Amino acid sequence: MSNRSLSPLSLFRDGHLTLGVTLPIRETELSSVDFMQQVELATAAEQLGFSAVWVRDVPLNGPWYPETFGHPDPMVILGAIAARTSHIALGTAATVLTLRHPLHIAKAAISLDHLSHGRFVLGLGSGDRRQEFTAFEADSANRKELYRNHWSRLAAALEQPPRILLPLPDPAAAFELRPAAVTDIPMLAVGSGGQTLEWIARNAAGWATYHRPPQVQRDRYMLWRRAVDRASPGQFRSFTVALRVELLNDPRAPAGPIELGYRTGARQFLEILEAMRDDGVHHVMLTLLPSRIPPREKLAAVADLVLPGLK
Repeated sequence: MSNRSLSPLSLFRDGHLTLGVTLPIRETELSSVDFMQQVELATAAEQLGFSAVWVRDVPLNGPWYPETFGHPDPMVILGAIAARTSHIALGTAATVLTLRHPLHIAKAAISLDHLSHGRFVLGLGSGDRRQEFTAFEADSANRKELYRNHWSRLAAALEQPPRILLPLPDPAAAFELRPAAVTDIPMLAVGSGGQTLEWIARNAAGWATYHRPPQVQRDRYMLWRRAVDRASPGQFRSFTVALRVELLNDPRAPAGPIELGYRTGARQFLEILEAMRDDGVHHVMLTLLPSRIPPREKLAAVADLVLPGLK
């Protein structure tokens, strides 16, 4: 059992909603990803007042994957962003826990914890693309069990001091993970990973899920609250939503639904976020979809017209 949680005074606070941005941000559907531009956009997000920068973990592309552009390795680019920023939270959304060795993840997470002076948040997913499991010589049919096993080993390695859990005891060998983390690195479950909400509430600092229509999302939040009350009574566990937004030039443009999000002007976007906050959402991982607005201008528009209303 884990009691990992973020302080209510930091990224996740009960009764409040903070807004983070997910990289990469592209200008058009045909744009490739300039990694250094993404670092610059992350520093701009900090200057504009966003609470977090999130980076996805997409190891491989192929005809079976809908996105044709290449993604940066999340740990590498977050290291570059950590060196250029001072207070914005940095997170993975989500590291594919089933396809990476938990000790490698722990070493990278602890390194980012040191580089960022305690700003790193470790989002963890189980992976849902069968082709990637084949490439990594893993069995997608076992991903639920693999997720739980890797989570336990990773959580132990992130303790202070770290504990190294071996599949089989080896009396001839002793292992240490140095240095230890600076802080208690939050582990978020991104998606369910094939686990029950009670398991997530018991083991994770919070749960991140995709956008759903408002009534469906309210129901999911209530399910989460009941799971937290059963599995971790009295503990704070955050609720995060990953939201896709196509921001329109006209800030007064009305909102309309798209897959996993909205097409909207900035003013109605604020109303959407306020309603999400009232429904119990603590944080939004914002994906700004390609549009005619340059990425830096999109960030500035959200910062100018949306962020002040969330304070």
